[in-house]
Amino acid sequence: MRYEIVKAGESRSFPVPHPFLEQAAPQGEGLFYLGSEAGSAFGNGAGHASRTFVAIELGTECLGSYTGEHRGEEGSNVVGFARFRLGDADPSPLVELVRQPGTHPAAIEAARAVFQAAGLVVAVCNDFPGRIVDRLIRPYFNAALRRLDEKLASADDLDKTLCLGLGYPEGPISLLERTGLAHHFRVTQALHEALGQEPYAPARRARVAAEHEERVKRGLS
Repeated sequence: MRYEIVKAGESRSFPVPHPFLEQAAPQGEGLFYLGSEAGSAFGNGAGHASRTFVAIELGTECLGSYTGEHRGEEGSNVVGFARFRLGDADPSPLVELVRQPGTHPAAIEAARAVFQAAGLVVAVCNDFPGRIVDRLIRPYFNAALRRLDEKLASADDLDKTLCLGLGYPEGPISLLERTGLAHHFRVTQALHEALGQEPYAPARRARVAAEHEERVKRGLS
């Protein structure tokens, strides 16, 4: 299927060249809004009803923030998506495709087919803050950081235990240090504000890392 891409700010899902970007063409049947301002671009766009699907790149927010909600029946040919990316690491092959209760099945399948044709793997989820991966892994990361604060074990031993005991390729402390503690803070803060659940409350170390990053940006340290 031919599809068009409207770029609106920096995209976390596709920050560098990718077959998905290269295969786009003007006036396609599908339409993607890509970038940090994708939602605003969608709001200013036109002709959406004539497309097979319209896809909006999301952060942690819900698709309903841009399409609206009513009586649990919301949905149209508009879907949301985000390619999972942990902090500053390269984006993964996983695309989380977001649907609402009344989203047209044809729109979901057409968007899925486009991503799969570009070599990506698609998981479909309902419209909740953080979608699937962040909802599952952020409490795990927070728990590891809090156990480090409590001096349950050293960072190396915490990581080693989880790698050897559960077969993880990399421990949580190492993974967060490599990809950015400050980014973890921003995601968990957004989820905690949206959900109000304690497991998403940012861990102290992540908050301090974000404060330090901000001071460096402002030239204060």
